[in-house]
Amino acid sequence: MNSELIIQLIFLVALFLAMTIHEFCHALSAYYLGDKTAQYAGRLTLNPLAHIDLFGTILVPLFLILSGSPILIGWAKPVPVNYNNLSSQKWGPAIVSVFGPLANLVFGLFSVVLLKIVEVFMGLGPNNLLVIFLTYLIYVNIGLMIFNLIPIPPLDGSKVLFGILPDKYINFKMWLERYGIIILLFILLFFPGLLSGIYIVIDWVFRLFNI
Repeated sequence: MNSELIIQLIFLVALFLAMTIHEFCHALSAYYLGDKTAQYAGRLTLNPLAHIDLFGTILVPLFLILSGSPILIGWAKPVPVNYNNLSSQKWGPAIVSVFGPLANLVFGLFSVVLLKIVEVFMGLGPNNLLVIFLTYLIYVNIGLMIFNLIPIPPLDGSKVLFGILPDKYINFKMWLERYGIIILLFILLFFPGLLSGIYIVIDWVFRLFNI
């Protein structure tokens, strides 16, 4: 098999795992806050197959990789949540939303520890497939965390923003909910440089841990 194809497949596997952890923690936090909708839908699981969206998790990332795009985006199937069942109506949606990015942060830092272990104690070099896989895990988890904290619907950061904003901004919240996806796609397509902060943070993390 072509070595470049192997690297791309390793990247996709890392992306699948990061998305799975992200969606599972949305489901888990909703469950503990009183909503079992995700559990009934079979989404309270670490099985990646339950969270994969054919278009967003496989086809879009694969197309961007094969086309040499400098930007890689993708998504899993959103976890169904009935916010009316949450114990806190004001902060519940924000808590459920923030647990996805938080899980990616923890998973990314855990991958850093594993990478250092295999480098120091196993003596594996940068061309080793396990080292490449762990490096990609760090990359995609930190990237997903930052990207999803952008306060534009349907990203998780929007729910945090809505929890912080006073009730008098209800019209703005409704407007952003309605047009958020259009705004986000517009930025991704025509102003990708605005998202360069994601790569700056990722680069900072890599330099911090000497990766």
